Amino acid sequence: MAQSNIYAGIAGYVGRADQVGKVGVFTRAAGSDSWTQPISEHETYVVHVHPTDSNVVFAGTKDGVYRSTDKGKTFQRANFPHSKQIWSFLVDATNPNVVYAGGSPISMYRSEDTGESWKELPDPGMPDRAVMPFACRVMRMAQHPSKPGTIYAALEVNGVMSTENFGESWTDKSAGLIELAQKPHLKSKLVSNTYNEGMLDGHAIAINPADPDAVILAVRMGLFQTRDGGDTWQDMEVGRFSPTTYGRDIKVGADGKTLYAALSVAAASTDGGIYSSADKGETWTRFDKVQVHGTIMSVAPHAKDTKQMVIGARYAGEVYGTEDGGASWEALTLPAGVKDIYSLAIA
Repeated sequence: MAQSNIYAGIAGYVGRADQVGKVGVFTRAAGSDSWTQPISEHETYVVHVHPTDSNVVFAGTKDGVYRSTDKGKTFQRANFPHSKQIWSFLVDATNPNVVYAGGSPISMYRSEDTGESWKELPDPGMPDRAVMPFACRVMRMAQHPSKPGTIYAALEVNGVMSTENFGESWTDKSAGLIELAQKPHLKSKLVSNTYNEGMLDGHAIAINPADPDAVILAVRMGLFQTRDGGDTWQDMEVGRFSPTTYGRDIKVGADGKTLYAALSVAAASTDGGIYSSADKGETWTRFDKVQVHGTIMSVAPHAKDTKQMVIGARYAGEVYGTEDGGASWEALTLPAGVKDIYSLAIA
């Protein structure tokens, strides 16, 4: 993977609290065969490269937002409230100076100076539906391609919310997910007090520009989509194509139409795969050619080059990359002692 910079966000995991490991941000510079660690003191839940300026990289950490302006060589803490966990970023497609950040407990922030300073947006006001060992978090956001004020957010563990006014207020879009959770095969209760837990366990959300009115959500129980703004949700039945259906990540490729989903067995597992769809999610085929030994947490297609992608599995610092559209893969293993991969980015 000599062509691009690769970034990994490393965090702890509630099931391994007693295990000491490396956390923070790791960077593998283009042309290098080794990783550096510009952030080592804070768990990092997300790394995100600015889509129009790849010098700028955001890191969402246990202590707010950190920002790099030198392709991840160094990071500085942004002007951001302390002790706030940040789990997701979204750069506005119509104004590259505007960046959104999603937090835990559920909260939203916006920057209007490319991430240097931030203000908290009004409380989204989401109800607590599943009492978990952690505070619910904003895991991923997706912006409508032709309606920039419309943004959807996947929540772990609390379903989906959306805004039509650039985050000033939010609407709960989870009723249809709870309705689906009444079906016996979509019930799942691991640690909360409700069998709705699995359908509310939102991990990622994406909008395919080739199909802009479909919003696709990755949850514990699989992949689901809405075509009416979240009022109703439909099961995409990805299990017809994949033996594993735990949906951890979904992204759109650089071509603006190919979908990539990370599907594993469970949150803690030793198997998984990347599946792609070129027909708006109607059918899926296995894309990667590797055997992972942990749940795949992140699929990161290059934003501009359809041939490049990196994927990361949870436990052993497993990162794999392709530069030829998935025909061949290279192991890019992180240094020993890495605790848990949560997020990857490539640019």
